[in-house]
Amino acid sequence: MTFKVRFTTAAEGDLVRLYQFILERDETDWALAERALEAVRHGIFTLSQSPFTCRKVDARNPFLRELVIPFGSTGYVALFEIENESTVTILAVRHQREGDYH
Repeated sequence: MTFKVRFTTAAEGDLVRLYQFILERDETDWALAERALEAVRHGIFTLSQSPFTCRKVDARNPFLRELVIPFGSTGYVALFEIENESTVTILAVRHQREGDYH
């Protein structure tokens, strides 16, 4: 079974913010920003195939989960919810060193 993966408006904004953050550090490092987005895309593909393999965020809600996306020495975390038998919704995407993604 394949799941449809969709993003909330807030999660889409997170991707833009993370991309811009890389460019604010070095506006010429487009390649790094693109590699970061590719890592996120690759991780998100996992959700279309097997979202239940990701770790639970809350024991009381088995459908709220997070995906760890490696990138360099750190990475990203995608908070998502399994909506039904065919849809996964990305709620937020944060850098692993950010503490406010819940």
